Amino acid sequence: MGKPTGFLEYKRETPQRRSVEERLNDWHDVYREFSDQSVRTQGARCMDCGVPFCHLGCPLNNIIPNWNDLVYRDRWQDAIRVLHLTNNFPEFTGQVCPAPCEAACVLGINEAPVAIKVVEKMIIEHAFREGWIKPERPARRTGKTVAIIGSGPSGLAAAQQLNRVGHHVTVYEKNDRIGGLLRYGIPDFKLEKYLLDRRIDLLQSEGIVFATKAHVGVDIAVEELRRSYDAMLLCGGAEAPRDLNVPGRKLKGTYFAVEFLTQQNRRGAGSIVDPTKEILATGKNVVIIGGGDTGADCLGTCHRQKAKSIYQMEILPKPPDGRAPSTPWPQWPLQLRTESSHEEGGTREWSVLTTGLEGDAQGNLTTLKAVRVGPPPDFKPIPGSEFSLDADLILLAMGFTGPQRNGLLDELGVALDSRGNISTDENYMSSIPGVFAAGDMRRGQSLVVWAIAEGRKAARSVDKHLMGFSNLP
Repeated sequence: MGKPTGFLEYKRETPQRRSVEERLNDWHDVYREFSDQSVRTQGARCMDCGVPFCHLGCPLNNIIPNWNDLVYRDRWQDAIRVLHLTNNFPEFTGQVCPAPCEAACVLGINEAPVAIKVVEKMIIEHAFREGWIKPERPARRTGKTVAIIGSGPSGLAAAQQLNRVGHHVTVYEKNDRIGGLLRYGIPDFKLEKYLLDRRIDLLQSEGIVFATKAHVGVDIAVEELRRSYDAMLLCGGAEAPRDLNVPGRKLKGTYFAVEFLTQQNRRGAGSIVDPTKEILATGKNVVIIGGGDTGADCLGTCHRQKAKSIYQMEILPKPPDGRAPSTPWPQWPLQLRTESSHEEGGTREWSVLTTGLEGDAQGNLTTLKAVRVGPPPDFKPIPGSEFSLDADLILLAMGFTGPQRNGLLDELGVALDSRGNISTDENYMSSIPGVFAAGDMRRGQSLVVWAIAEGRKAARSVDKHLMGFSNLP
């Protein structure tokens, strides 16, 4: 695919980041514009590799070589048609997906892989710019009704699929705006919210109904929905954060990362934050516990809020700069990842275990106590390595333990698996007939691309349950 000798002639190129000095003074995308010609050149690097392992790396099974080839040949409208065959929202994955497809690229065995994520992003942006993305209303309605709980990527993908085959779909969202993780979990500098609003406007034009401030299991009885709809699909995400069980945890100044990120996204949307509950890093010594994507999002947010100092700590050892031998191609590689937020400042610490928090007489956090540890799985403390850090604000970014169980799940009485997620059969149906689950609520904390894939698969199962067959992919 692409130009037969393109991978020999062209080097990998991706959009440049704006200067640190510039981007720390706003909340806009950290990347600069990328020309259509540059994208076509990157599409030309796609090899005629015989077995496209990028398909295996992508949870959506995107037909990557085909749209790389179409972009190279300047056939953008055909490219978006092929891309939309498997991905409802390439504008989201093109922004925030870590690109497991690139990790599995055959060219990546001994060269820099094809810039698949960039090509994907530019295809959908080109299509929006040209006016090719229009609402696709169903030709007829089936008369069947589906309630989807949660408006994150899995819920939105399932809603679009089910609506397009003619079912009446209503999406219930407990927050004041639609989008779930996309809206309130991801900072604007990684995903500007006009991208989300643009797509939601299209979904509404296609006939999907959105109900906000509708907390099922709290504001709305579950049984009421079960009586009113022919099927329910649970896409509420994995929102129960992992806590830090150390002395001093209850001191004022320690928060879950999701609380911090959500609050900043609300500010960005123009909402008024209760000043008595405000979480700000401005002028503070901040410690972020957790070295993953959520921790990096907190880091970039703290930079923009003008923190005094920032440490990001991780209990695992520092990964190697390149692909670790334990994760050979085409596996997702264990290696050091440096996000734009790390480029902006702060100190990263590895193999560190928090042992306690200390505060002043008024109950305010002042100090974090920690020790360096050996490798997993034991993480044995290293004698004499104890240290402390000044800390006015601690953000817990240690992942999530599964869906929230109070309210919806308790009222339903749905069976859970050993990890606390909703247990389903191979058709995404829960232990309760007619009630399905998808996304992080079913598989646990994962990627946006996985959530979209789950929503699509669950939609097919819901459609088949309602109609006895399904033409959905």
